Amino acid sequence: MTDDLIRPDEIAYRLELTAAQLKIVHTALKALYDDLGREEIDVEHVVASVLAKLPGEHEIRAIDLDHELHGEPRT
Repeated sequence: MTDDLIRPDEIAYRLELTAAQLKIVHTALKALYDDLGREEIDVEHVVASVLAKLPGEHEIRAIDLDHELHGEPRT
């Protein structure tokens, strides 16, 4: 085994996201999670663990993409 491999449960990467990017990432992961079949239970667990690190559904829904992307005033 080489020393440059990422070990299980070791932090592999840190990522800074804008609010718009966060909303897109959350939405994409949620869609992936919802589409996984029973034979993909290992992937489902990994995706769920990533989603658990993100803000909750309520906070994500509160992000206004039009405002974040175009600076349009909130109504």
